[in-house]
Amino acid sequence: MIYTSPLPDIEIPEVTITAHVLRRAAEVPDRAAFIDGATRATMTFGELADKIHRFAGGLAARGMGIGSTMAILAPNVPEYAVVFHGAAVSGTTITTLNPTYTADEIRHQLQDSGATILVTVPAVLDVAKAAMEGTSVGELVVIGDAAEGTTALADLLGDPIEQVPVDLATQVVVLPYSSGTTGLAKGVMLTHRNLVANLAQTEAVMTFDDGELGLAALPFFHIYGMQVLMNGLLAQGCTVVTMARFDFPQALALIEELRISRFFAVPPMVLGLAKHPLVEQHDLSSVRTVMSGAAPLGADLAEEAARRVGCPVFQGYGMTELSPVTHVSLADDIRPGSVGITVPQTECRIVDPEGNDVPEGNEGELLVRGPQVMAGYLNNPGATADTIDEDGWLHTGDVGRFDEHGHLSIVDRVKELIKFKGFQVPPAELEALLITHPAVADVAVIGIPDDEAGELPKAFVVKAPGAEVTAEELQDFVKERVATYKQVREVAFIDEIPKSASGKILRRFLRDGTAA
Repeated sequence: MIYTSPLPDIEIPEVTITAHVLRRAAEVPDRAAFIDGATRATMTFGELADKIHRFAGGLAARGMGIGSTMAILAPNVPEYAVVFHGAAVSGTTITTLNPTYTADEIRHQLQDSGATILVTVPAVLDVAKAAMEGTSVGELVVIGDAAEGTTALADLLGDPIEQVPVDLATQVVVLPYSSGTTGLAKGVMLTHRNLVANLAQTEAVMTFDDGELGLAALPFFHIYGMQVLMNGLLAQGCTVVTMARFDFPQALALIEELRISRFFAVPPMVLGLAKHPLVEQHDLSSVRTVMSGAAPLGADLAEEAARRVGCPVFQGYGMTELSPVTHVSLADDIRPGSVGITVPQTECRIVDPEGNDVPEGNEGELLVRGPQVMAGYLNNPGATADTIDEDGWLHTGDVGRFDEHGHLSIVDRVKELIKFKGFQVPPAELEALLITHPAVADVAVIGIPDDEAGELPKAFVVKAPGAEVTAEELQDFVKERVATYKQVREVAFIDEIPKSASGKILRRFLRDGTAA
């Protein structure tokens, strides 16, 4: 059984992602494309378009283009779009890095992607310099004032160039890294067609009035912030208000001062809207919708936040490998707990573990097929084949069901990934790290429910014979080596990790407490 969108098919523009995102720039050159939430500095659509094409020219002058890769390690700032789209115009692929990563984590992505230029900000310059060691990165570009041995972004703006001719279906624009359904992070190859198709699909469900303002607190390095906020808002002529990091009081103040109408969130932010006492001290009447994504949002919490803010609070669903959106709730047809309807030009199936379609209304793994499905994982044909079958169905690893109205609910995960505040935490990565500690003989990591974070990483540890180690010592060991959101929040010591005959960790026994 194949589920499709209740909405009519749409026409997917045959243009590059930058042409699509800047399609309104010539009409509204003096409108603010970006407002920096910290400084209130603005960048107009005209200035954005000019800087994008000049940055593309600067890259071309350095020999960058089709076949080249650069990286960006930065929080949400207006210049992020200049770098992203300047790369796209020049034919250069860009890989987006989490600025809270450690040097080792950054180095892995730089090596795997083959990046030769790294763009960053002064706040993480030392980490960026350390991460460059042992990679192909030969130039460090800084957004802001350049330090010794670096190039200022402003100095890289050259003579403007037009879009380098590219194959829309095969040219990889961006390489965000995702753990997919299992394992360590992999480069997700997203093409011009992937990105443009998904913006067009999403626009069929989410439309904005001319000149609305959207709050961009979710990071641009993450596919949600990159596509739904940065690219999606700009493409519809909206103004993007950036926050370098999410701060709830500052977000409320920005909404009130600038009359922001669209709030894009993850569940912990919705929790704040529902519970935080500061909400009563601010005028949030300008907010027309709150959209939550990246992790499941409880129906009761969504309804409580909606009552308090006075606007619809709804969910969407997607994943990096899907560019990312496949389902969005219509603001006038919200079904509590549902992630909404299928976007146009998208097919879905719900299958059992053997790959057979289940009867309507039953639960099973969600499979998706459509123009937003990634081109594959970089340098990893095996993982690609494990995720996208020969008929083009992408296996999401999420368990869902469709109701009689065509609304999808995500009820569980086949995959083992932990979702901490919308970020993916692969247990395999933490297990591989913890097992290197001399006091650890065996280890398994699971996610445990948490009202604020969604899930917290918890490690079950078998001590090495004769070894003495505390939970705090192991937590500190991990803390020094991974990003903040990956840190182990709880440690339990047990005698044996439950495993199947084939050696697979039986995480369900750890979750339900029967491991002992």
